Amino acid sequence: MNEFYNSIYDDKDYESFLNNLIKYFNLDLKGYKQHRLRRRIDILLKKYNLKSYNEYFEMLKKNPEKWNEFLDKLTINVTEFFRNPEKWEFLKNEILKDLIKENNGKLKAWSAGCSTGEEPYTLAIILHELGSLNKADIIATDFDSGALEKAIKGIYSEKSLVNLSKEMKDKYFINLGDSTYQIKDFIKHSVLFKRMNLLYDTFDKNFDLIVCRNVVIYFDNEAKERLYKNFFESLKPGGVLFVGSTERIFNYKDIGFSSIAPFFYKKEKNESGNTFVERK
Repeated sequence: MNEFYNSIYDDKDYESFLNNLIKYFNLDLKGYKQHRLRRRIDILLKKYNLKSYNEYFEMLKKNPEKWNEFLDKLTINVTEFFRNPEKWEFLKNEILKDLIKENNGKLKAWSAGCSTGEEPYTLAIILHELGSLNKADIIATDFDSGALEKAIKGIYSEKSLVNLSKEMKDKYFINLGDSTYQIKDFIKHSVLFKRMNLLYDTFDKNFDLIVCRNVVIYFDNEAKERLYKNFFESLKPGGVLFVGSTERIFNYKDIGFSSIAPFFYKKEKNESGNTFVERK
């Protein structure tokens, strides 16, 4: 548990805390990297001068604001539009154009772990540039309710738009003043946001594209393996998984993927159009 972090609080009390979260809040955090998770929880204990995880659990049961703060602390919602622009350019020119052509202009896409919305809105902007937004279904999910509320509002600081030209800002955003911008309605309304726990909720099927970037770095190896296999099952034959720049899948062949380019993985078809049998 303490791979890179030694807590000043009791280990058994921490295990009880995790079990209590499951029983009382139906929240299972055991698939997360515990040293990172526990460090963040300990910060909250120190903030409120608490002596045990049990004290903190009792606080969470009684105070909804503290519960929302706890959920927010579990995730770091730091992102921006067109993060790693060259990867989005590759997605646009080398992947999306082909997927759109293969599906007669239609596309079913999922932004998994969408944070405050920059990622799915980036995808929507690209699809609009390609003339296919009106035929696309874009689903965006995240565990953090607070982040989803921000995503639905679609209001961002200028820092989040650092990768966009003035022309792109004018085309897709309303300048609210004070270095604040709101995504225009025709982009906002093209994305359906939902709350979801990637480790334990059931996935939808038949996606042409799944984007999951800078999310699995928080999961342990077992959880990562399960997640990537579930993504594979959720993709249509020929569908593509796009991951973050620190999240290369080393055993992609064992799962059944082929590698199109660094950080892009495809669920291949065989000659009859069916999916290759997953390797054991």
